[in-house]
Amino acid sequence: MEGLSKSDANLIVYVHPSQSKNVDKAILRELSSLLFKYSQAFDGVVLAYSVDPQDKCARILSGVHPYFGVRLRANLLIFSPKPNMLLEGKVVKITRESIHCIVLGFSSAIITDENIRNELKYKAKHGEGVYVSRYHKRHVIKVGAVIRFEVKR
Repeated sequence: MEGLSKSDANLIVYVHPSQSKNVDKAILRELSSLLFKYSQAFDGVVLAYSVDPQDKCARILSGVHPYFGVRLRANLLIFSPKPNMLLEGKVVKITRESIHCIVLGFSSAIITDENIRNELKYKAKHGEGVYVSRYHKRHVIKVGAVIRFEVKR
C-alpha cells in the first residue's frame, strides 16, 4: 500500500533521573508515546519501531531537572499519505452524502459525494445504505467492503 515507508532515525531520548535504574524501559516508554500520533518531525504517523542503542554512555543535561540524553538508532514504520496516492480502507458507514472508512485499522477517511464516481448511485436496501454501479449490477459498496481510493488532500 502506498503511504507506508521505513525510516532510519538517529534519535536522542531524554530520560528523567528517576528512571535511571531501568533505562531500556524508559526509552521504550518514550518511543511508545510516538505511536499512532502525527509527528511533524517524521511527517507522518509512527506505526512501529525497533531500537538499537548506539552508546552505553549518556550525556547529562544541565538545567532545573538533570535529564540525561541517550543516543539510539531506530527503524520506524511511518504512515504518511500524500495527494494522488492510492489507499485501501474498510467501509464502516455509508450515507447519501459520504462513504466513511478505516485505513490500516486506525485512521479514518471520508469520501464525500462530490468525489464519488458518477456511475455509483445511492440506494437504501434492507434499511442500510449502499452504492450500486449503474453499469455493473454486482459492483456494490456496502458496510464491510474494502475499497481502494485516491487521496485528494
